Amino acid sequence: MAVLLHRLGRSAYRRRKLVLGIWLFVLAALIACVSIFSGKLDDRFSVPGTESQRALDSLSKTLPEASGASAQIVFTAPRGHRVTEAPYSAVIARTVAEAKKAPQVGEVVDPSASGAVSADRTTAIVQVQYPEQNAQVRTSSVDVIENAAKAAEQDGLKTSVGGSVYSSKGVHVGPSEIIGIAVALLVLVVTFGSLLAAGMALLPALIGVAVGLTGLLALAPAVSISSTAVTLALMLGLAVGIDYVLFILSRHRQQLARGTEPKESMALATGTAGSAVVFAGTTVIIALAALSVIGIPFLTTMGLGAAGAVLIAVLAAITLVPAIAGFAGSRLTPKHGSRAAKRAADTEGGTGHTALGARWTKWVIAKPLLTVLAVAGILVTLTLPATDLRLALPDNGSAPHASTERRAYDTISDKFGAGFNGPLLVLTETKNGTSAASSQAGAEVAQKLRTLKDVQAVLPPRPTSDPAQNVITVLPTSGPDSVRTGQLVRDIRETGADIRETTGATVAVTGTTAVNIDVSDRLSDSLLPFAAIVVGLSLILLVIVFRSLVIPVKAAVGFLLSVGASLGLVVAVFQWGWLADVLAVPHSGPVVSFLPIILIGVLFGLAMDYEVFLVSGMREEWARTGRARQSVVDGARHNVRVVTAAALIMFTVFAGFFPLDDSLIKPIAFALAVGVAIDAFAVRMTLVPAVLALAGRGAWWLPAWLDRILPDLDVEGTSLQKAPATDQKEPHPVA
Repeated sequence: MAVLLHRLGRSAYRRRKLVLGIWLFVLAALIACVSIFSGKLDDRFSVPGTESQRALDSLSKTLPEASGASAQIVFTAPRGHRVTEAPYSAVIARTVAEAKKAPQVGEVVDPSASGAVSADRTTAIVQVQYPEQNAQVRTSSVDVIENAAKAAEQDGLKTSVGGSVYSSKGVHVGPSEIIGIAVALLVLVVTFGSLLAAGMALLPALIGVAVGLTGLLALAPAVSISSTAVTLALMLGLAVGIDYVLFILSRHRQQLARGTEPKESMALATGTAGSAVVFAGTTVIIALAALSVIGIPFLTTMGLGAAGAVLIAVLAAITLVPAIAGFAGSRLTPKHGSRAAKRAADTEGGTGHTALGARWTKWVIAKPLLTVLAVAGILVTLTLPATDLRLALPDNGSAPHASTERRAYDTISDKFGAGFNGPLLVLTETKNGTSAASSQAGAEVAQKLRTLKDVQAVLPPRPTSDPAQNVITVLPTSGPDSVRTGQLVRDIRETGADIRETTGATVAVTGTTAVNIDVSDRLSDSLLPFAAIVVGLSLILLVIVFRSLVIPVKAAVGFLLSVGASLGLVVAVFQWGWLADVLAVPHSGPVVSFLPIILIGVLFGLAMDYEVFLVSGMREEWARTGRARQSVVDGARHNVRVVTAAALIMFTVFAGFFPLDDSLIKPIAFALAVGVAIDAFAVRMTLVPAVLALAGRGAWWLPAWLDRILPDLDVEGTSLQKAPATDQKEPHPVA
């Protein structure tokens, strides 16, 4: 692989105008496609094959208003008054009439007809039903409803609008993300000691992100893509894109400082550091693409979209970086006498100046057993809250306090009960297709449902266009993300057999709340198998790369500690509410269902990044000197600095998305930011050197029979380092 990348890097350097032109042409073409064929993002959560999804699909044909999106206009009377008083009831009636004029609205239910008036008569709810799903509801329709609600405030009523039409905010690049990129640029300037080098590191990454993001958006008309998938692709594309460029460009500048000719230096950097980039990127891509095996469409799209962004980042690193470096030529060489030049020239540490990476590693391995016990103890302690992990999909209760949907959610919970925000729909079907038989069976089913635990109310059966069907609305006593609501769904399903025997009707629980519960259950069941696949994959890949048994086991255990500690912090902040006010977390409750799987997939790839770049240098020193303990220090001499910069960039990019008022993105950004920090600084830079120092020569042991059958990927570019190409005119290096 190193030889092929060496050739690619040299060719891209020589044909830099062509390579840059191809990238810019592809970007322009994708922008044109998005502009002409723009499709709407789809934030639906569905699990094909589940009872709730099958029933919802059936209702979309027989009663679209029940299966589609909904909005709620909540009215609250001034202190000392009631919404039933004549002036206010007239205002509500006028608002109902205005809401009926909104585009796409299928039905608007007046509180006097539905009975949605609180017991103290101070609050009423107008229910707006759409025959379309959230993705198809236009913003203009919601605007009409919001304007009608605001008009009612002029007459003294307090209003707020909520409902399922409010979902993820979508892609949003604001001040926090710009600040994150600015901090990344600052880190690059400090790392390289050159504004030119820092700018050239950022440019290929931004072009790669633009291509990846527009490519994903260009697929929106043909493929269901969620706004969360686009934001995750943007987040990952920025983070890994900058990091991969950093790895290659830092190697290039080191070689320039040692006197290597620019073209050959770029080819060698692409063959060596580029090989590690390809390997690391491949692990991220495999882990993200593996999300598709879970069988949840929105998660598959999210994983493949993010994997595509990482693939573009890898391609940009191994083609666009050499091309742009070709325009700079020797100007990327560190100035003579600068700190960057001295660090690059000091390959053996013989100048008397000890690099920060070497000093840190010496301190870590001075008492390796104590280091291992201390780091492992801290990470295990941070993992403990994860034992209380509860998963659910966010609703309007997770929205910012100032938002209209959150105000509506809280008002409904206070005045009507938490279950009013998460009603369950029970679809009944009878074999006898007459309306009379179906209606009688529905009434009997409703009576049985009223006897179940945690049921606040059961509304009368509602017929559909199919004579054999009825829909019964069940209001739980608990909120949509409550454990008791999930248990109620299971209780209804368990009584299905008894209901069928006594009434002759089959029942299926559906609705947004039931679908979300099924999605969370599927994700919970998939978590351990997915983690096992990822850990098993890491063991196999690292055995092949490092020809060792200790290093893969150590890397896998370190990865599990990183994931556990990250999840523990997520539970403490987002579920338990620790520091929630300080961190502006609007709601404490269950963790986003797909966060653990996303965290495992992404952090796995990033952990392999740091593992390869740190340990490969140590392995090089071990192969050259045979001194186990010293090779740990010497191998970390330059790589610790680069990995530190990479981790800081990752952290700032992910942290830049944390301030977003998006209940899906905020916890994911937090988890990835703390996960990267823990894995890079606590595990890879501290725990790994200590374990290698404890293992000594045994760290590099591999049975001879296993060594013979394993393929040699040459991720470190050993063949190039042993016999670099000397013919500057010939594009094919001597391996």
